[in-house]
Amino acid sequence: MDTLRTGISFGTALAMIISYSNWKSISWAIIHGIFDWLYVIYYAIKY
Repeated sequence: MDTLRTGISFGTALAMIISYSNWKSISWAIIHGIFDWLYVIYYAIKY
């Protein structure tokens, strides 16, 4: 269970960093942080 929480928090942080560096918007970073790994996978496939 502890590994699962670590994975979720890492995915959220990664999504927010990618989003902010791409869009330069805190609002988008928060929205993408909510979707965490889905946005990271989308970004990896798209770009």
